[in-house]
Amino acid sequence: MRLASDMDYKVVFEALETVCEDNLSFLCGPSDLPYGAVARRLVTCMRSIQEHGRALEPVIAGFTAVFHHYDFDAQTPGNGYRTLAKVLLSCLMHIIHKGRYIAANYNSAFFRADHNASEMEAYCSALCQLRALLHLAQQLINDNGFGQLYSMEDGDMSHRFVQEYSSMHKACFYGRCLGFQFSPTLRPFLQTVVISMVTYGETYSKQQSRLGLAALSLLTSGKYVIDPELRGAEFERITQNLDMQFWKSFWNLTESGLLAGFSRIASYPVQVNFTLTLPPVTLNLPLASDPSLTAPVSPPVAHWGPGPIHMRLISHELREGQESEELLAYSRCEPPTITASQLPWVQTQPRSPWLLIHFHGGGFVAQTSKSHENYLRSWSKELSVPILSVDYSLSPEAPFPRALEECFYAYCWALNNCHLLGSTAERVCLAGDSAGGNLCITVSMKAICSGIRVPDGIMAAYPATLLTTDASPSRLLTLIDPLLPLGVLTKCINAYAGADSQTVQTALGSGSLSALGRDTAALLSDLTQGASNWIQSFLDPMRATGGVRSLSPAAAQTRSPSATTRRTPPTANATNSDATNADATNAKGHRDYPEGFEPLRSECLAFVRPTSCPVIRNPFVSPLLAPASMLRGLPPVHIVASALDALLDDSVMFAKKLRDMGQPVHLTVVEDLPHGFLSLYQLAKETDVAADICVEEMRTIFQQGNLRKRPKLGETSPSASQSG
Repeated sequence: MRLASDMDYKVVFEALETVCEDNLSFLCGPSDLPYGAVARRLVTCMRSIQEHGRALEPVIAGFTAVFHHYDFDAQTPGNGYRTLAKVLLSCLMHIIHKGRYIAANYNSAFFRADHNASEMEAYCSALCQLRALLHLAQQLINDNGFGQLYSMEDGDMSHRFVQEYSSMHKACFYGRCLGFQFSPTLRPFLQTVVISMVTYGETYSKQQSRLGLAALSLLTSGKYVIDPELRGAEFERITQNLDMQFWKSFWNLTESGLLAGFSRIASYPVQVNFTLTLPPVTLNLPLASDPSLTAPVSPPVAHWGPGPIHMRLISHELREGQESEELLAYSRCEPPTITASQLPWVQTQPRSPWLLIHFHGGGFVAQTSKSHENYLRSWSKELSVPILSVDYSLSPEAPFPRALEECFYAYCWALNNCHLLGSTAERVCLAGDSAGGNLCITVSMKAICSGIRVPDGIMAAYPATLLTTDASPSRLLTLIDPLLPLGVLTKCINAYAGADSQTVQTALGSGSLSALGRDTAALLSDLTQGASNWIQSFLDPMRATGGVRSLSPAAAQTRSPSATTRRTPPTANATNSDATNADATNAKGHRDYPEGFEPLRSECLAFVRPTSCPVIRNPFVSPLLAPASMLRGLPPVHIVASALDALLDDSVMFAKKLRDMGQPVHLTVVEDLPHGFLSLYQLAKETDVAADICVEEMRTIFQQGNLRKRPKLGETSPSASQSG
């Protein structure tokens, strides 16, 4: 849903009030109304929704009056305040739609009374929690400087943000309301991801040797399909309390043989696709200011000393140099997909003037180039460019600065050896998503500091530019986002910063996923066990209704004692329905909400380790904190962000910082997509459109070069001359 004008929110609130009154008028009418218990639940629910709506309308009015001040520019509307208003109005539209359906069909013989009441209760709970987020956002507006999206000077709000995440009830956003804020075409996929994650978490501590295949068996997830409340409670527990190794193994499932095979079938065919391993030897690169002089570039040494760097070369067409013996000598184990010697009719194309160097996302802790191969194949075809994707070492085994050292070394090697990659490197673009976007920026910063050639441009998709838990309006979305919850985000940040360091030798830090290999017998065993669990879930008599249920003894044994979410009636205002909980939170300093209101609380409390490690404020970790002197000379930065991404404000504030310095920067904000939308390529029309935008940004870099004329070798760049 895209709100086209400031008046739209008034229309939504008017419709909400009308729906509430219409439902209350007939639900509070005749005493012989069918579904009496359901009618009472709906009355309580509609009254609570009405109260929330009346309290929230002036809040949205206040945001509407000021949120344009936080945009990058008038042509690029997008910031966390806009997003919170958009999410709230999306929730209200779902409530209005459901309310109209109930009013029109309540007396129908086919009306699913309990199901519809449970749906309305779930959205009422979500509305209550969104009201709390909007109140926190109001405090951010009051506390932050004009136009500032982050609360970096005053730590009180950031601490409050973490405290609220730890105690607020979030399960409602992972059950019936899952993904309501995103494009409708993505919701089935999100449901599949959440169910898979919950199922995977259930087997995590039981079948350590066969985690990958246990997660692949959706037959183990029947109970989570038919019981949204159970799914939401389990997802809340998992996202808050399972360790980093769980997340690494789950995210790496995308590289298991079965899923990787599906990805290859769906993606564009390419003639070159193989891995390279670079030995750790010192390189010499010409200085940008004087090519007759060279600068030495040492191999990565952080944490365990010199070690190899792994990369993947992808090219839609076989180009000169890509089948050379010199290049194949770097191959780890895979020959090129197709070579001219294998198929004589395949013509070797001349070297491309362009070269794309890619750094993958994954929170610095998971995945490799293989996880992102689907869209990289497409990029190579559409841009007709060879792509070198770097498989940097992952945290927590390889914390900062190992990944940065490896990516910088790979960049320097590519400049020196572009002729082997099928390119003359007249134009070089760095591209990456999330953590990879961060590495694109920091590698370019290292190039500036080293005095060597800077890339001709950067395409960063939803980059992480501030690796802290500092509060911002878009960061508040980590309390409801199924793909980037705050508990998971902080685990990734602490792992990269070395706060959870588990440094090992280079062989374990290479991103190898050999542990995911499983035999067929293990898969059949998992499927058999999954089928048994799935059938048993239908035999559970407690799942005969659609309301709030208690867990079966078997399911209860799989959960920690603290995993149960409070089963207060979610339709009632939290303060009125749970005074005891309000007293408990008052003791924690949460008495900042309007009188008579308190968000729902969870008994599944999260422990969020503060991101207090000094490393996170290193400019090469959080480039948003870098001084201007370290950012001057960056190439044009093209950022593609999503309006519904918790890291949106990272992109907006970094783009503003570059613009205010006079650095060339372009920001695009796409709608209705979550963080990581490139990994969802080909799943929905919206993700394909967003991926096409990324392609066009890279095409601009390749075809037009810098937004300012790039100096010839030996000349001083305009921005460098202004640095004094």
